[in-house]
Amino acid sequence: MRVVIMGCGRVGAALAGDLSREGKEVLILDTDPAAFRFLPDDFKGTTFVGNGLDIETLEKVRIREADVFVSATRGDNRNVMAAQIAKHIFGVKVCASRVFDPLREEMYRNLGLRTINPTRVQARRLKRIIEAPDDEAANVIVGEFMQQDELMRQEGA
Repeated sequence: MRVVIMGCGRVGAALAGDLSREGKEVLILDTDPAAFRFLPDDFKGTTFVGNGLDIETLEKVRIREADVFVSATRGDNRNVMAAQIAKHIFGVKVCASRVFDPLREEMYRNLGLRTINPTRVQARRLKRIIEAPDDEAANVIVGEFMQQDELMRQEGA
């Protein structure tokens, strides 16, 4: 599987590291070469300095050959636009975007993009933690979250 990730912040770098460890072919691009410092030491993929909204850049990274495109920058508009370009212009089958604005995330999801809203996900998790009857129960819930995350990671392998 060939994966192109736009945005090498903490989320993009962590995802790139996980996928690389699983043996996926990963290319991660960012406009700032210093961002690659977030990649784990065992990252075996490719880094590329460039703008994921630029058609020439996407052609240089061979986006047409990608099975998956993920946009994980801090900008909702950039993330969604890049995913739409990857999907509709280059024909990438699986395109996923991080969208911070919950209303926009739902709208883009309804338009056929795979999206995740970290605000909504974390709010729901925090709500469960504060509703726990005591600290021990809250710690159990956090452990459950970690197990769910690991199971989801393994299922994707």
